[in-house]
Amino acid sequence: MRLSRYFLPVLKETPAEAQIASHRLMLRAGMIKQASAGIYSWLPLGFKVLRKLENIVHEEQMRAGHIPMLMPTLQSADLWRESGRYDDYGEEMLRITDRHDRDMLYGPTNEELITDIFRSHVGSYKDLPLTLYHIQWKFRDEIRPRFGVMRGREFFMKDGYNFDLTKEDALHAYNRHLVSYLRTYERMGLQAIPMRADGGPIGGDYTHEFLVLAETGESEVFYDSEITDLRFGDREIDYDDVAQCQAVLEEFTSRYARTDETHDEAVFQQVPEGRRRVARGIEVGQIFYFGTKYSEPMGATVQGPDGKPVPVHMGSHGIGVSRLVGAIIEASHDDKGIIWPEGVTPFHVGIVNLKQGDSEADAACEAIYKSIEALGLEPLYDDTDDRAGAKFATQDLIGLPWRITVGPRGLKNGVVELTCRRTGGSEELPPEQAVEKVAKIYAPHHSVARAEPMAKRSFHTWL
Repeated sequence: MRLSRYFLPVLKETPAEAQIASHRLMLRAGMIKQASAGIYSWLPLGFKVLRKLENIVHEEQMRAGHIPMLMPTLQSADLWRESGRYDDYGEEMLRITDRHDRDMLYGPTNEELITDIFRSHVGSYKDLPLTLYHIQWKFRDEIRPRFGVMRGREFFMKDGYNFDLTKEDALHAYNRHLVSYLRTYERMGLQAIPMRADGGPIGGDYTHEFLVLAETGESEVFYDSEITDLRFGDREIDYDDVAQCQAVLEEFTSRYARTDETHDEAVFQQVPEGRRRVARGIEVGQIFYFGTKYSEPMGATVQGPDGKPVPVHMGSHGIGVSRLVGAIIEASHDDKGIIWPEGVTPFHVGIVNLKQGDSEADAACEAIYKSIEALGLEPLYDDTDDRAGAKFATQDLIGLPWRITVGPRGLKNGVVELTCRRTGGSEELPPEQAVEKVAKIYAPHHSVARAEPMAKRSFHTWL
């Protein structure tokens, strides 16, 4: 993408209503625009990040054997009356009456709807286990929406639902989700700590929230510092292996880590004093096992091995995809702007032309641009007539992890400058080597093809 053709409405001033870093930076970087209280339009840069996160979630869910689908945003109130939650959920639920006076609601979650789908089409234990999920917009009518996408009224969420014959099978589904979530967050450059949590309006005795540590987190958290040393890494796991999934659960949840809602000071004091930590955390996901809470009242049964009807055991598992955008920024920024991890950056590298209109600089930038595209990566080429300082400020604000700076002075020596956004370190390299280094950096995150020979030859042609 060429910046001269892109829609990137960056702001020089920080909007007065933005109280936390992610809200300020998302507005200033032209990622979002408020449509009404707690509801945002996702502008092109923000939408690209949102889609990248969505794709990672899809890939890891399908890797775990979960099946994607899509449910509607509006639901019938009758289903919620069946489960008993329609009157219990509270004023966060947006209740609607259609033109035929039928009671509807804008879905804050989908347990009832998915249970209705299941009971309509699955009748035998032989069809289990089954996990269905979707990624869809939700609405909760927050009384005080704030902090941008961190606590908005409309949000983009992955919610998945497992159906199993027994409690043991359902707890394996719980463990399977925990493993898949650890992989998901690490691919996004985050450390999300699973913490024992409260079931809230979803229900269930088994539940963990995943929290990213940040000063602006809405929850107070208490944890053993040893947990921050844990990494899932690139280990392979068989999601059908019950013992293997259980071992990961024990590895990541055996140390003390709880939100303020479930904190037990007496148990916390048993952690060695030097490892006790109290901090703030941002919730980015939660997993639940709630047994037959929905299947019994809604008649979601299967014929068991003995021919008798058995209510299925269920769980639900959510990831706040739009909230993750804000959480990543809260965990990764500085006073200049955003610092995107390589796995989720909207563009892989920025190209800055220090002298637009100079024939050699223009040609070199074009060659770099085409070579990076040939690798299957996405460059953002600043081909505008802005001064160099303004170009650098924009690049720092939007937070691309790497920048290639091209100018007449460097080209006389056959080099360009490759800069790391996170460290600020720069090195001068021939254009071909700068492109090759970018390719190596992104190799773990993408299937990067080798540059075509003609793309390399083009440097010598244009220089």
